[in-house]
Amino acid sequence: MPSLSPASVVAALRAAGCVFAEDEARLILTAARTPDELAAMVDRRVAGLPLEHVVGWAEFSGLRITVEPGVFVPRRRTEFLVEQALAHAPEASVVVDLCCGSGAVGAALAAALGRVELHAADIDPAATRCARRNIAAFGGHVHTGDLFTALPDALRGRVDILAANVPYVPTDEVGLLPAEAREHEPLVALDGGTDGLDILRAVAAGAPDWLAPGGCLLVETSERQLPSAVEAFTRAGLETRSVASEELYANVVIGVRPVRPVRS
Repeated sequence: MPSLSPASVVAALRAAGCVFAEDEARLILTAARTPDELAAMVDRRVAGLPLEHVVGWAEFSGLRITVEPGVFVPRRRTEFLVEQALAHAPEASVVVDLCCGSGAVGAALAAALGRVELHAADIDPAATRCARRNIAAFGGHVHTGDLFTALPDALRGRVDILAANVPYVPTDEVGLLPAEAREHEPLVALDGGTDGLDILRAVAAGAPDWLAPGGCLLVETSERQLPSAVEAFTRAGLETRSVASEELYANVVIGVRPVRPVRS
């Protein structure tokens, strides 16, 4: 079949409601290897598939992260969580990416830190298959299971950075998400329970057993949920603060396991 012209790709995307039709068209035209593949990719995007699923990757913290269909797409605002982790623990040697999705956070941390022991875990087998591809270059280990039960016991008390990009959309608000998310990303990566904080509370409660003294837990949440999230961290015995980025519309709660003095 004849190849679609760049102008016709832009027109198709614009007609489908893609706000950044020109930018998306450039990415699709670059990614497509044949005219047939180009037509199929345009059709998938017009049908509402996330652009990252169409082209097979997302840019995150300067990395090209493989994103397979059915896997949560890493958000640009989550780069703020990575920045905060690096600022707090620039010498970290053991990193865990919990609720890892594609493994973007773990890959970004490993790329910045250099030689680290990296672990990524998720309850969704599709996510861990994808994460395995993204953290392989960093010698990372991937585990499938429910939160901390997925991790090897040898990590207890050794983790310097525990990054957990947990789902935090309240159950009743999942239906209000853009169609790209609610129709093409796994519900388990979006639904955080009644008030959106069920998974966050579970992670905060379990984190002290896994963090090294001085190690930090970082979780993204919404501005509205910050007070309750901070309370959950504090209740778990973590030294807690929150930080925000107006530019990225991002809010991160940071909890540090206290370093207690050794008694003589």
